[in-house]
Amino acid sequence: MKINLSNRNALVLGASAGLGLAIAEQFAESGANLLLVARRENKLQKVIKQLQEKYNQRFDYLAIDISNLEQLRLELQNKLEQFGNFSIVVNNSGGPSAGFAINARVEEYEAAFRQQLFAFQIVLDVVKPGMVEQFYGRIINITSIGAKQPIPNLGVSNTLRGAVTSWAKTLSRELAPYGITVNNILPGFILTDRLISLIDTEAKRKGISFEAEMQFRQSQVPVGRIGKPEEIGYAATFLASEYAAYVNGINFPVDGGFLSSI
Repeated sequence: MKINLSNRNALVLGASAGLGLAIAEQFAESGANLLLVARRENKLQKVIKQLQEKYNQRFDYLAIDISNLEQLRLELQNKLEQFGNFSIVVNNSGGPSAGFAINARVEEYEAAFRQQLFAFQIVLDVVKPGMVEQFYGRIINITSIGAKQPIPNLGVSNTLRGAVTSWAKTLSRELAPYGITVNNILPGFILTDRLISLIDTEAKRKGISFEAEMQFRQSQVPVGRIGKPEEIGYAATFLASEYAAYVNGINFPVDGGFLSSI
């Protein structure tokens, strides 16, 4: 099975590093045209240059803080007019800081929801008419295993991921009649800068070394290792393809078997 995304326009949020970058690279290899969205313009320009050196399709970027909702709507609408449509959307954004839910301030929840759920709704508003017109759409949300099994000391994140997951399930039923699928990828412990930061924070909270906390994380994963960003990219590329036309409204854990639930 060879996945071919040629002539498909894909919009990837958080695409300058980590999971978003890994997904963008796999999409590019499969032939998709890409609009990469992130805050740091210098990083986006570097990624675009690297992709252009390897592939011939269209690559563009949008440097923006997606929590600025009205600016996000305006800038995406401008890009939409240039691309014509987006068949594939990957909703991905950095997670909230560590901490217990009982200690979190309302402002932390508000900022987290603006950065993800509210921004994702803006993206949907912009891309939905084109997807409906094409009778084809793939909306993929990068959430977390915390949506199904709360992770200690990630109170705001667990709450947010659960909300995004439920939003996606609702959308999957509403949009399916128009040829649009909506699915969630639930990454486990994937080696990104965010995971390194979380492990460092948790190690300090416990009063142990970074290496000890890393070893503990690995011991919780049945396959015995931390995941690779490209493994999320493979999952997203499948869900973005025509092969996944009958896959809709699911939570797709990529976690090495970490989750205890079925």
